[in-house]
Amino acid sequence: GASRRGNEAGSKSHSMKVTVERAALLKALGHVHRVVERRTTIPILSNVLLRAEEEGLRLKATDLDIEVTETVRADVVQAGAVTVPAHVLYDIVRKLPEGAQVSLETSGETSQAQLRSGRSRFSLQALPEADFPDIAAGEMSVGFAIGASDLKRLIDKTQFAISTEETRYYLNGIYLHTIEAEGEMRLRAVATDGHRLARIELPAPEGAAGMPGIIVPRKAVSEIQKLVADEPGEAVRISLSQAKIRFAFGAEGSGVVLTSKLIDGTFPDYQRVIPTGNDKRLTIEKKDFQEAVDRVSTISSERGRAVKLAIAEGRMTLSVNNPDSGNAVEELDVDYDASPLDIGFNARYLLDITNQLDSDTALFKLADPGSPTVIQDRDEAATLYVLMPMRV
Repeated sequence: GASRRGNEAGSKSHSMKVTVERAALLKALGHVHRVVERRTTIPILSNVLLRAEEEGLRLKATDLDIEVTETVRADVVQAGAVTVPAHVLYDIVRKLPEGAQVSLETSGETSQAQLRSGRSRFSLQALPEADFPDIAAGEMSVGFAIGASDLKRLIDKTQFAISTEETRYYLNGIYLHTIEAEGEMRLRAVATDGHRLARIELPAPEGAAGMPGIIVPRKAVSEIQKLVADEPGEAVRISLSQAKIRFAFGAEGSGVVLTSKLIDGTFPDYQRVIPTGNDKRLTIEKKDFQEAVDRVSTISSERGRAVKLAIAEGRMTLSVNNPDSGNAVEELDVDYDASPLDIGFNARYLLDITNQLDSDTALFKLADPGSPTVIQDRDEAATLYVLMPMRV
């Protein structure tokens, strides 16, 4: 029985005991449980890894593409690790009373973890830590820090244009890269779905120059957007390689760290689709324009939702014609003195783009009814949108 005793001794060392405040645990679980897929064929991917160590209680979750870890302050009686169902644990902790203390413990022999808080007792099915995948390993060749508000802006202004069409997988994310413009390095984010394109840039952070151009997947983008909202004002430390990117929030060693695989594909040469010769300039009050687009598109059938803009000197007529339900027309004063032009756009896309503009005035640079149109804030060169017209 020597070998069996050896196993028992080995498994004994895996027991752990730790106490943590509900609020801290809930916040961390809120961050990590979101990446856990509700339906997965691999049981351990439904679990969160809990590791009690000197620094505190470390939580980790993954879907094999993204991994999120966070360490919370905890009273560690015995170091050790276990994995338990993520959504169940999150729901339990959420339902515990405010100010509660939560104790977690495992004993080597059983495949269960005990959670106690006040008079509540839960036994959770556990799976061994050794089976938990690790995607975060590997060298990161580039590293830099970026202000949380800058990172938020890069995402907020481009995320809506990320393609959801799985066949063109290389468009299912934000293309992040550096370029040199007017003698300075800039960090640029671009997203496009083939109908519309969003491009924003800011001065490149120290250390970003020479980074490989990378495509950050849509799911990682939306997780990062939520994390940035939780940790405003902080600098976010970014490290990346050709295959992975890591975002570290909060203080080094604690805080949330999100690591994601990158999309393995080539982003198209987006500069080619940004027109440079659009010389018909239209300036318009953004709010009036949005409300008019919204009103006339009420009549349109969901599918297509084309709104026609008839633009002439000083005036724009918006119209929607729906053979099933009638038509709508509205007129606006605009600043325009080029030759008259009729052009159609998807109303939803027009509103998506104008919603991103910061100023009260929108600038449209137009060419002809069949060509892409550039939309910008009147005075903002750092952010630019391109919209393909529709036939009307």
